[in-house]
Amino acid sequence: MRENFWELPLDALTRPEWEALCDGCGKCCLHKAEDAETGEVLSTNIACRLLDRESCRCSDYRHRKIFVPDCVRLTRLNVGKLSWLPSTCAYRLRSEGRPLPDWHYLKSGDRDSVHDAGMSVRGWTVAEDEAGSYEHHLIDREL
Repeated sequence: MRENFWELPLDALTRPEWEALCDGCGKCCLHKAEDAETGEVLSTNIACRLLDRESCRCSDYRHRKIFVPDCVRLTRLNVGKLSWLPSTCAYRLRSEGRPLPDWHYLKSGDRDSVHDAGMSVRGWTVAEDEAGSYEHHLIDREL
């Protein structure tokens, strides 16, 4: 991969560079709920069944669409249109022309810096099969 590739526009990234841009926060792997009256997308603390809640990484990334058909694959074309992406998401930040935060592993050199900075979902999610009703798991923290 090229030096400082994360500073390039998303359209200029190779597939490996694109994949490496993910900081591993796990926030995009939390279930969302839509308010029936307003259409607002609400976040929950319910983790996708494939999310490893300790590492905050997908446990079967390559085959995730088989097990979770509605898993959204981020692309150069849709990343700017997904309003529910976390404000700290590297894909969102770069699509908006903004730099990565200092805690991003590509800048810090440490994969755990996302967790150390408190920017991941580690420690505050519930498993999908244990959660029950979404309405009991809505969160008001900014993602």
